[in-house]
Amino acid sequence: MKTHEVIIQPGRSERHYWRDLWRNRELLYILSMRDISVRYKQTALGTAWGLIRPLITMMIMVVVFSKIAKLPSDPGVPYPLMVLGGITVWTFFATAFTQISNSVTMNSNLVTKVYFPRLIMPISAIAISFVDFLVSLGLFVLLAIWYQFMPSWHLFFLPFFILLAVLAAFAFGLFFAVINVRFRDVGQLIPFLVQVGFYACPIAYTSRVVADKSWYSIYTLNPLVGIIDGFRWSLLGGKAYFNPNSLITAVLIVVISLGLSLYFFRKRENTFVDDI
Repeated sequence: MKTHEVIIQPGRSERHYWRDLWRNRELLYILSMRDISVRYKQTALGTAWGLIRPLITMMIMVVVFSKIAKLPSDPGVPYPLMVLGGITVWTFFATAFTQISNSVTMNSNLVTKVYFPRLIMPISAIAISFVDFLVSLGLFVLLAIWYQFMPSWHLFFLPFFILLAVLAAFAFGLFFAVINVRFRDVGQLIPFLVQVGFYACPIAYTSRVVADKSWYSIYTLNPLVGIIDGFRWSLLGGKAYFNPNSLITAVLIVVISLGLSLYFFRKRENTFVDDI
C-alpha cells in the first residue's frame, strides 16, 4: 500500500495545498459516503424521499399557482413538467448550498484534531444533493413519458447547466461556510435565504411572463434565473423560454463569485480551529 507523510511546517501547506487536496481524495470519498449514509440511516423510505418531496411540492404548486392563481405555462409545455423542471434544479442548488454552508461546522471534530485541506469538506457536501437530484430527475423522466413529451437536441446541453448549478452552489456556499464558523447566526439565516430564493426564482412561473417588464434586466442579475431557464430549456426544448443573455450574466457572476469565495476560504481556513 502506497503511503506518504505530511510534514507540517510554516508555508508548506500553502505551497502544496492542491497536491495535498489530490492526495486526500480518499478522505473526500469517505466523507461523501458518510454524509449519504447518515442522511438516510434508519429511514423507512431511504432515497425515496428524493422522489416524494419534489412530487408533493409539484402537486401543491400546480394546484396553487396553476388552478388558483392561473399562472400560465410556456406554450405547448404541460404546467407540471415546467414546475418539476424548476423544482429539480432549484432543490439541487438549495440542498448543495445549505450543505456546503454548514460543512465546516458539521465537521468541527475533524478540523480540531487533524490536518487536511479544509476544502475537502465543502466539496464532499455536494454528494447528498447530487443523489437527491438524480432521483428527482428520474421522476421528471417518468412524468415526461406520461405526458408523451419527447426531448430534443437541447438535451445535450443539460450537463452544462448541471455543472453551472454545482458551481453556483459551491461559490455562494463556500462564502457562507467561512462566516458560519465565526458567526453562528448565519446558520439561522441560510434557511431563510433558501426560502426567499424559492419564490424569487422562476420555479412556479416562466420567465416569459416578466420578459417585457422594465425591471427584467435587474431580475436576470439573479444567476439562478439563467440556470433554471437553461435547465428547463435543455429538458423541454425550444418551447421553454430561455434568454441567452441571462446565461451570460449567470456565468459571469458564478465565475467571479467562485474566484472570490475560493480566495476568501483559503485566506481564512487557517483560523477555523481558533474560531471553532
